[in-house]
Amino acid sequence: MSETPYRSIAVAAAFSPRFHQVLAEANRIRTRFGSALSMIYVGQRDAATTRKFAEAIEKLKLPADSVVHYEEGDAASGILAAAHKLQVELLIAGALEKEAIHRQFLGDVARRLVREATCSVMLFTHPELEPKPLRHIVFIVEYSEHAQGALRRTLRLAEGEHCERLYVIRSYTSFDKARAARRSKTSKGQARTLEEEEIALREFILAAGATEVPIDARCIRGNTGFATSNFVQAVEADLLVVPLETKSESTPRLPGRISWVTDVIPCNLWIVR
Repeated sequence: MSETPYRSIAVAAAFSPRFHQVLAEANRIRTRFGSALSMIYVGQRDAATTRKFAEAIEKLKLPADSVVHYEEGDAASGILAAAHKLQVELLIAGALEKEAIHRQFLGDVARRLVREATCSVMLFTHPELEPKPLRHIVFIVEYSEHAQGALRRTLRLAEGEHCERLYVIRSYTSFDKARAARRSKTSKGQARTLEEEEIALREFILAAGATEVPIDARCIRGNTGFATSNFVQAVEADLLVVPLETKSESTPRLPGRISWVTDVIPCNLWIVR
């Protein structure tokens, strides 16, 4: 694909039981985009931490020029500050999810990264030393030039992963249906019938250009974000992609129809800014 890849990727590294697994996932994504890789560690730099990172770089065959950036403060604030200083374009971390009532919820640090980072964020729920291919990917559509670029970038990753199916979906609620029913025949507003929404979705996909990735376009009917979350789980998605355009330097807000991803994480999550 012609979309410019991420030039700089950073991984939030902590000496947790998943330390090596998160680094391995980050290295896989770095390879797909041909990016430089750095590591962010919130904590003190000493002989022990230096040794652990050196051993990890050797064990996982990370690029020899991978840099470790040390930051102080609480975990989330330190990671966000370092990502800003390094001008990171994609930040990768473990999701640190919590499970309750058959749903997985983002941990406090991961939630702040999703809400406050000004760069793209990719979270892994179950990182592995030998990353499994991303066979099923779900992309949530918001009609904008930014989302169009995010789809092209997703196609690039999907092709590298030999993705079996990319689901490109759009939420359609009873409120959308009611607005479409109330509009006048001469109205040029965004209210669409379900049939019109399906046509717009197909046109959005075609505008991304030719690809060998199998694509399944769907309008998901439901009044809450959990309908979309349930769909993601039903197709056993390996990655959920959510384009989010940052329009100012203030904390970006997710559109209402996808705001649920700041709490619930049905699978690996990629916020594309």
